[in-house]
Amino acid sequence: MTDHPARRTYQHRRPSGRRRRAALGALFGLLLIGLIAGTGLARDWEDATRSERTGAEALPFDLPTADVLRDGPHLVFAHYFPPYPLSLDNQPAEHDYYARNYLTPQGEQGRHGAYGGLLRDRPLPVQPSNGDWRLANLEREVRTARDAGIDGFTVDILSLTGTNRQRVDMLLRAAHRVDPGFRIVLMPDMTSLHTDPRTLADQLARFAASPSAYRLADGRLVVSPFKAEAQDPAWWGQVIARLRDHGIGTALVPVFLDFRANAERFAPISHTFSSWGNRSYTRQDNVPGDIQLAHSLGKKWMQAVSVQDARPNQGIYDEAGNTATLRSTWNHAISDGADWVQLTTWNDYSEGSQFAPSLHNGHTYLDISSYYLTRFKTGAWPQIVRDTVYVTSRIQFTDAGSASLQPRLMRPRPGTASPRDQVEVLTFLTTPATVSARVGTVPHTYRAPVGVYAHDLPLSPGRTEVVVRRAGGTAAAVTTRFPARRTVTVQDLQYYAVSSGR
Repeated sequence: MTDHPARRTYQHRRPSGRRRRAALGALFGLLLIGLIAGTGLARDWEDATRSERTGAEALPFDLPTADVLRDGPHLVFAHYFPPYPLSLDNQPAEHDYYARNYLTPQGEQGRHGAYGGLLRDRPLPVQPSNGDWRLANLEREVRTARDAGIDGFTVDILSLTGTNRQRVDMLLRAAHRVDPGFRIVLMPDMTSLHTDPRTLADQLARFAASPSAYRLADGRLVVSPFKAEAQDPAWWGQVIARLRDHGIGTALVPVFLDFRANAERFAPISHTFSSWGNRSYTRQDNVPGDIQLAHSLGKKWMQAVSVQDARPNQGIYDEAGNTATLRSTWNHAISDGADWVQLTTWNDYSEGSQFAPSLHNGHTYLDISSYYLTRFKTGAWPQIVRDTVYVTSRIQFTDAGSASLQPRLMRPRPGTASPRDQVEVLTFLTTPATVSARVGTVPHTYRAPVGVYAHDLPLSPGRTEVVVRRAGGTAAAVTTRFPARRTVTVQDLQYYAVSSGR
């Protein structure tokens, strides 16, 4: 079972005084320029914006319309983490708060220096805008999720006051403005909320006034506490009773860190069960049993679907096996009879678990998920109509013993899969084709079948180029934007991703 971090209310801090801000900004800017030059980020600022322009034809299949995807009982939510919106300060991406303070070891006055900086990736950069840019950016995220086939966000309620609370309120507004059918599930985070049942219920009632707060067809408000077992069922019974005083019925959807230990005692007060799950492709064998137990207790099941997990600030990472974890968790949701899915997470960059379009991954993980999402929701695999190839790899090797700007390195989480250094070529083909790949200077050639096929190659220093050929012509081609290196300044064990479709 994956441990979730003790959720901290990340609020960007700024030194007092314009002169101090300017001086520190200049210093961090110079340091950032050096980092960008050394990692290839400069090229990616341009690529990132360009990657959003291809629309539906970027996918290897035709995504059904929202009406078709919503015409059924299966729901897909994405876990929204308020500390990391598209922009924190409406500044150009080259020197905004993410660039100056989260992506560099020296950021936030060096508070993250021990682990090489807080983040390794960031949201896909957006241009500064006039007016209510915060609301506009949240509307953009809602549209992105909606257009990928996602039904709504499970929003992490980290606090009942302050910036993160305000972002929850604003997300509810944004969802209603963009699409009244896009649902926001209220998720009190019990690792960071230290309150009493009455106070929590009163605040949930305020959120529930929004038409975007998700209610079942019978009108019950869906409340999905993260780490629900932090409080016992009697405590949650008080929350439910207080909401009833507000005239609000409740459908409790507890998300557990330890589902098996809590299922029976929470069953009398729950509508649906869920587990936060884990992020290793070799540790999914418990999923069928979890779903069977939930169904045997008369409950629906919300399955966690994930990409990866790497947490510099906690010193741990999971071995995701390129897209093996993503494909495995989706296939379990489909084959084992899950009722709902939660993508964990949409945008928690401090865990490296993001599905949202990002600087280092573009739309890749979201695009791949749309394929499995279509099968989950419609019951039929979509037809592949455009040859597409996705390449995932790390930009450094797992056995790197040091990082010059990071004193404290991450270690594999106990029980995760063995660390590996592989490039994965994931092809979606209309008919069989020949795949030619060059990993660094090492060439590889193989025959890929029709449909979805994953092929692993050894990682070598340099970039990876992949070309799919058929009948003497090129069907698809893609090159990774970042080279793999033996010597690194900070440890970054996330898998980076590129798509030939974008």
